[in-house]
Amino acid sequence: MKHRIIFITLSIIMLLCTCITSFADDTVNITFWHGYNEDNGEADLLINTLIPQFEAEHPNIKVTAVSVPYDSFLTKLIAAISAGSAPDLFRSDIIWVPQLAEQGVLLSLDENMPDFEEYKEAVFEGPLSTNYWKGHYYGLPLDTNTKVWLSNSAMYEKAGVPVPTAMTELEETCKAIKASDPNAYLFSADGFYAWNLLPFIWSFGGGITDEEVTTADGYINSPQTVAAYEFIMKLYDEGCISPLIMGDGVDNYSGFAGGLYADISDGPWAYSILNGQFPDFNFEASLFPEGEGGSIQVIGGEDINIIAQTQHKEEALEFMRFLVSKDYQISMMSVGQMPVRNDLADSEEVKNHPYFGIFLEQIATSKARTAHPNWAQIDSVITDAGQLIARKEMSAQQALDDAAAKISELIK
Repeated sequence: MKHRIIFITLSIIMLLCTCITSFADDTVNITFWHGYNEDNGEADLLINTLIPQFEAEHPNIKVTAVSVPYDSFLTKLIAAISAGSAPDLFRSDIIWVPQLAEQGVLLSLDENMPDFEEYKEAVFEGPLSTNYWKGHYYGLPLDTNTKVWLSNSAMYEKAGVPVPTAMTELEETCKAIKASDPNAYLFSADGFYAWNLLPFIWSFGGGITDEEVTTADGYINSPQTVAAYEFIMKLYDEGCISPLIMGDGVDNYSGFAGGLYADISDGPWAYSILNGQFPDFNFEASLFPEGEGGSIQVIGGEDINIIAQTQHKEEALEFMRFLVSKDYQISMMSVGQMPVRNDLADSEEVKNHPYFGIFLEQIATSKARTAHPNWAQIDSVITDAGQLIARKEMSAQQALDDAAAKISELIK
């Protein structure tokens, strides 16, 4: 009898061990590379709250989150892909997607994610477009941002004029600002690169290339784009735009808070910077001034993408769904990340947020930069054209005709 009890006990122990081993064998480990900030609570929230929440809901999936510095992220990712040691999925800068998709290293969601259409409809069109390349979608937006028109409240009160809402009002507003302070400028931007110029180009009805990104001729040198550059140069020559646009002058934040610049165009990060450095400074936000093309700003942010060589496609897709879920998006709002879901635009969380509302209103009409692997070179051409025009070395039409030829060659 004693031997029988021992035998039964050993059998139960062996069965439990087998079950535990089987359970362990069923657990899938996936790796997620990210660049979340470790200083403002983003990384802490991800690692200590959100990933454990996902793992509790999906006990068969274990997520290893790896923080990678932005400056070396793309280089390390490409090296890992070549070595066959890439993460299963990663948080990417939106401008990396065309390059990686062209290299064939990303998983196309429209071909591999059965419920992709559901998520496609759930997010803002502009951020989603940053994942589109040659007929397929290679990711979903994870977080987003855009810029709005930020105005120095005291300068406008002193000038006795309202904040402009249209391009046609900028010149008269500038006169009023300068009448109250001859040393002041209406607007400041820190260069002629695309991040600064695209909102003017698009709002004037212009563009860089056709929608299929096959040519720049007739787009960056179109009458609308030429008019946008000529308008900017007119304001610059009249002292309405600060010399910082040519690299000379007080930085945007110091000049804005110091009463030198009435307006700047910036993203949600400006709030923490200005409130931290200039706690007594009062400013207000409004939509970018509207032109014939509308009030159109540029989109920034990050996407979530899956590596095509992953051995755990279904588990990676499940974690991607979690990252774009309402719960995750709302949680990340608490550490300053703007949500990408369009059904959160009217949510109580956004309504009660001190400043996200105006940015989500603006993002409804914002656009992404030209999706192309050679975007960095295209941006350089745009920057060079602006500088040539500002230095009076070329007319706007001449400089943009040359830019059209160079960009067309880059996107062949």
